[in-house]
Amino acid sequence: MNNQRNLTMMTDLYQLTMMNGYFATGTYKNEAVFDLFFRANDQMNYAVAAGLQQAVEYIKELRFNPDDIEYLRSLGIFDEKFIDYLKKFKFTGDIWSVEEGEIVFPSEPIMIVKAPIIEAQLIETTLLNIINHQTLIASKAARIVYSAKGANVIEFGLRRAQGPDAGIYGARASMIGGCKGTSNVLSGKMFDIVVKGTHSHSWVMSFPSEIDAFRKFAEVYPDNCLLLVDTYDTLNSGIPNAITVFNELKAKGHKPVGIRLDSGDLAYLSKKARKMLDEAGFTDAIIFASNDIDEHLISQLLLQDAKINVYGVGTKLITSHDMPSLGGVYKMSQITRDGVDYPCIKISDTSGKTTNPGFKTLYRIYDSETHKAFADLIALQGEKIDKPLKLTHELERWKSTVLENYEIRNMLKKIFENGKCVYECPSLEKSIKFQESESDKFWDEYKRLAKPHIYKVNLSDGLYELKQSLLKKSKKQ
Repeated sequence: MNNQRNLTMMTDLYQLTMMNGYFATGTYKNEAVFDLFFRANDQMNYAVAAGLQQAVEYIKELRFNPDDIEYLRSLGIFDEKFIDYLKKFKFTGDIWSVEEGEIVFPSEPIMIVKAPIIEAQLIETTLLNIINHQTLIASKAARIVYSAKGANVIEFGLRRAQGPDAGIYGARASMIGGCKGTSNVLSGKMFDIVVKGTHSHSWVMSFPSEIDAFRKFAEVYPDNCLLLVDTYDTLNSGIPNAITVFNELKAKGHKPVGIRLDSGDLAYLSKKARKMLDEAGFTDAIIFASNDIDEHLISQLLLQDAKINVYGVGTKLITSHDMPSLGGVYKMSQITRDGVDYPCIKISDTSGKTTNPGFKTLYRIYDSETHKAFADLIALQGEKIDKPLKLTHELERWKSTVLENYEIRNMLKKIFENGKCVYECPSLEKSIKFQESESDKFWDEYKRLAKPHIYKVNLSDGLYELKQSLLKKSKKQ
């Protein structure tokens, strides 16, 4: 489970059969441009990009080893000349990407790949696997953290994750989304993440009585004593016993951390617990809550004035319970044949599935006075951005805005150039701070859980005209 693994063979078979086809037809050197983005859905109006570091490591390690070659040969479906080509395979193209922690919206290019089509085709599956998963979990974490309104959120989902990688990299992504720690020790080691944990019900049940269990835990961890109080009876034994132990710790010069609630009515119990702790003189003791928590429950708990300082969020975060897939896709937007670039478009009766053609870039536009994000602009590479800037809705053309004073930022960074990595991945801590900074630049109207305001994502004039011309051309075919 080290950070760098050769994932070259983690691909769909049809990627390899298409590669074999490109090689056999002599078209494998044609340069193609692919966009990686996610489609609009009802559950997620924005996403937090994550997974770039693992994507970079994947591309760096891209190669077929002798065992891979022998396995592919054994399938009996590949030409031997193609097999020989794979022996020396490496990535030679260019990649652009938004940075980890960037706020992104549907249809915006999270990543752009420009490479010989045989290379761009191979990496589709694994890039989607990495970016889809971590972006999904980071986005879910961001929604949960936003709903907590300043209370800390700890990722607690390892035992419910769909396998080791989902647990390990899900913990990493949750930190980019705003969580303050994880229960996952291996993730803590691998990514220098803060690890957190208390004790379980089995600890309490393993001793003759609850008070014995609490006292023994306090003996072992006198300066880090957070007690789980709901094993038997939260209000009549758990909290009173915890207070007894806290008084004993206080008499010895130690400061107890607090209590944890893991069942029952968390709003009611937390308010009762807060009153009992305060009356006993432990006003600084925190109340930690877990038990199938997500952003919707947290919002309801706050409406009921729950007294919870820290949320431990497990299953519904690590599995993104209400939205198990981001819906990220990887679509060709340009192909070069005989030295000529041909923009490509995938057309659908569903407008959201009709792609944006051409070799593009992505800008974020900020209001010069408030420094808040105002809109995003998807434009063609090299296209001039005018001042004043007119933004027009792609479908409802009567909706337009003219901006005189604005700040603009290109969101895409060059990651690989001619197969060489030219980007230094920032530390996880820097990505976390970047996400916090960018999130603060969006009005709450765009981040609210219920019926958020729609953020403007516009097409430049050049891109709009290109798209319309290809749509008209398709009707004549």
